[in-house]
Amino acid sequence: MYRVAGASEYLVITGGCIRDLKLAKKSWVLPGQRCTKFDLSPVNYTFEVQAMSAEKLPFILPAVFTIGPRTDDLFSLQKYAKLISPHDKLSAHVKELVQGVIEGETRVLAASMTMEDIFRGTKDFKQEVFGKVQLELDQFGLVIYNANIKQLVDIPGHEYFSYLGQKTQMEAANQAKVDVAEAKKKGEIGAKTREGETLQNAARIDADTKIISLKSQGEGKKEDIKIKSEVKIFENEREAEVAEANAELAKKKAAWTREAQVVEVEATKTVALREAELQREVERMNAMTRTEKLKAEFLSKASVEYETKVQEANWELYKKQKASEAALFEKEREADAKKALAEAALYARQQSADAEFYAKKKEAEGIAALGHAHGAYLRTLLEALGGNYAALRDYMMINNGMFQEMAKINGEAVRGLQPRISVWTSGGGGGGGEGVDGKAVSGSALAEIANVYRTLPPLLTTVQEQTGMVPPPWMGSFKERAHEGRVFD
Repeated sequence: MYRVAGASEYLVITGGCIRDLKLAKKSWVLPGQRCTKFDLSPVNYTFEVQAMSAEKLPFILPAVFTIGPRTDDLFSLQKYAKLISPHDKLSAHVKELVQGVIEGETRVLAASMTMEDIFRGTKDFKQEVFGKVQLELDQFGLVIYNANIKQLVDIPGHEYFSYLGQKTQMEAANQAKVDVAEAKKKGEIGAKTREGETLQNAARIDADTKIISLKSQGEGKKEDIKIKSEVKIFENEREAEVAEANAELAKKKAAWTREAQVVEVEATKTVALREAELQREVERMNAMTRTEKLKAEFLSKASVEYETKVQEANWELYKKQKASEAALFEKEREADAKKALAEAALYARQQSADAEFYAKKKEAEGIAALGHAHGAYLRTLLEALGGNYAALRDYMMINNGMFQEMAKINGEAVRGLQPRISVWTSGGGGGGGEGVDGKAVSGSALAEIANVYRTLPPLLTTVQEQTGMVPPPWMGSFKERAHEGRVFD
């Protein structure tokens, strides 16, 4: 039986007269031989490979591989016909085979690279995976037509790429703010510069236009004067010619009406008259020429003076404009410099405040850690003393030198005291008693009053020493006596 394969198919013939197998697009199938077909078209395999980077960060690598038999190598086709073609290309067996190869090579390669290398070098990572997987698929006669590695995906509970994306977004947002501020600054400066240049160019063009206009007007007036002068000269010449023709006509009439001699006399006089007229005409033309020359000189001088004054005025205006623009630009630069200094000072204060806050925070953390350590130490001591708080207190006071400090403080307090002792004598006792001035006092009532009076000197002395107050004169005063000492009288 004659069998023919399709455009994307191959015939696999085994059996009699064939040593191993035979691949053909068309062939006779003899009795005792078996013929099967297999498809050469590639198949898409979609996987989600779970791998782990060198930092032990897990991630999911979605990938799509387009894999099919190698058609440019007969040996590879024979291996494919032996190992893969008996199974359906879309069967679970073939898919697991391909998936095992891809997952194994991908995990080995990912374990040797950091997450940053995988994320930034996706193209290189794809090429590495492509090359290593292709080496494994060669033994099955398969070839990778296309490999598409999608965006890396986080595994739930390990949001590395999410955090990395948030970081990138924040950096991009901050950079965008800086770029917007810089562009706004450049735009404002450029706009002010363009406005100044526009005003300068407009003023310069206006001045040039006025100068050209005045020059054109002066040249036009010169041309008008020249044309009028030429017209006047032509008119005078025509008048002279008319006068000459009239004279000739008069001479002919006279010649016709007068005699020959009269004609001769008249001809002589006519010649003299003609000479006089020509001389007068010449003088008149000379006078007109000198007048026009003077007018032209005065007009040229006036035009030159006008143009000079206009140029001087324009130059003064241009210098004032430049001076004002320079002052404005200097003020703008000073304002920008002050703004930059203010921003730098603000940034320095912020950095100082952040550093101080960080130092305070670390100091608080150190104090807290020290407190926890003291608490653990006290709990250990209390447990060692059997829960006796009094013993723990005495131990801590002894360990910290509290008793020594108390003794030292008491000694210093006693050392600073300087007591004053005053001895007062009140004379003899008895029923009568003795007064302050040595006179006898009789009667029990008077004795009691005398005893009360005897207590006043020590009391008043103490009040005077401590407060500086002295008793009033009517009550008495302290006096020093040679033999008796200090007495109250």
